[in-house]
Amino acid sequence: MQQHNVLFVAPYFGPNMLRSVEALASLSDVRLGVITHEAAERMPPALRQRIAGHYQITDSLDPEQLTAATRAFQKEWGRVDRLLGYLEQMQVQLAIARDRCGVPGMGEAVARNFREKNRMKAVLRDAGLPVARQALLTSLDDAARFADEVGYPIVLKPPAGVGSRGTVRVGSADELRAALVSLFVTPSNPVQAEEFIVGSEHTFETVTIDGEPVWSSSSYYLPRPLEVLENPWIQYCVLLPRERMEPHAESFRPLNAAALKALGVGTALSHMEWFIRPDGRPVISEVGARPPGVHLMPMMGYCHGVDMWAKWATLMVRGEFSIPERRYACGAAFFRGQGRGQVVRAVEGVDAVNERVGDLVIESKLPQVGQVKASGYEGEGYAIVRAATTREVVDALRAMVQGVRVILG
Repeated sequence: MQQHNVLFVAPYFGPNMLRSVEALASLSDVRLGVITHEAAERMPPALRQRIAGHYQITDSLDPEQLTAATRAFQKEWGRVDRLLGYLEQMQVQLAIARDRCGVPGMGEAVARNFREKNRMKAVLRDAGLPVARQALLTSLDDAARFADEVGYPIVLKPPAGVGSRGTVRVGSADELRAALVSLFVTPSNPVQAEEFIVGSEHTFETVTIDGEPVWSSSSYYLPRPLEVLENPWIQYCVLLPRERMEPHAESFRPLNAAALKALGVGTALSHMEWFIRPDGRPVISEVGARPPGVHLMPMMGYCHGVDMWAKWATLMVRGEFSIPERRYACGAAFFRGQGRGQVVRAVEGVDAVNERVGDLVIESKLPQVGQVKASGYEGEGYAIVRAATTREVVDALRAMVQGVRVILG
C-alpha cells in the first residue's frame, strides 16, 4: 500500500481536533505531521507517539506560516501528499499553501468560491441556481439601493463568515443605517446583504470524489439559526431523520450536485444550508467545502454505526468512502442560558427529563452551575439522542428543550 505523507493543521488540541488527529494517525498508510499553535507536550502522550512530525506556528490563518511549515516537511520527508484542516476560517489559507507547495487538493480559486459569500452567490446565480438576491455593501448609498430593490427585512453578514455567526436581520431604513454604522461598513470593510428568505431551513451534506457525488444526507434546523441568534433564550435542535433522503431532500439533490460542480469541489465532505419557501421552492443559502458543525459529524456516525471522522480521514487521504445504510434517527438539543447574567446559577428539569428520555441519550455535556456563559450560539450544553424512528427522536428533543432550563445570573 502506498504511503501518504499527510499534514493536518490543528490550531488547538480541542476534542474534535484530537479526534481528527486520531482518525488520520489510525490509517496504516499515513505518515502524519501536525501543524499547530500548541507545543508537542500538550498532545495526549499516547497520540503524540503516533505522530511523525510536529511544527509549531503562531497563526494558522497566515498562509506564509502554513507555507513555511509545509516546505519544512517537504524538505524532511521528500514530499507532502495532503495538507488538511477542517476549520472554515482556514480554507483559503490552506489552499494558498497547497498552491505554493504543489500539494494536491483544493486550490485558492475554488476555496474562495466557498469562502467569499458574495463570490459564491455570483457563481451559483450564473449557473442558473436559486439563491437569495444579494449585494456587497460598501456604503449607505449601496444599502439604500439594495433595500429599494428587495425590500425589508434584509440580512447582513460578514462576507467570509462562518455559518450564522455575525448575522443580523434589519427591518427598516433606520435599523439598516444603525447596523451599517455599528459594523463600520466602508469600501475596505464591506458587508454582505441578502434578501430575507421565509421558510424552513435544512442542511445537505455530500461526499464527492473527484467532483462526483457518491453519498448525501440532509438534516433539519429547528428553528432556523437566525432565529436562535436573535433570541438568546431559545433552546434549539438539529434533527437527522431515520430516512437519509426524505422526499424534499431527494428532490433537492440535483440542485446540490449542480451547485457543488459550479463551485468546483473535488474530493470533500461538504456542508450546504438551504431553505424551502412556503410555496415549496428551494433556495441555496451557503456552502462549505468542509465537515459540518452543530454535532452533525457524531450524529451521522451514530445513525450509521461508524466513526464519521475516520470516514472523513479515509476520504481525504485515499479518495475512498463507504458507509452502511442508516439504521437510526438522531437529534441534538442545545441548552442555552436564560437571563441577563454571565454565569450559570441553576439547571432545572434534568432529572424529570432524564426519566422520560434518558434511555435515548447517547452523548451529552450538560450545563454546570458556576459555568461561565458561552460566547457562541451553541450554548452552555447539549444532549444527543438516538432512536429507531424519527418520531421518537422528535418527541425526545421536544421533551428536552421544553423541560430543561438553564438559569443565568
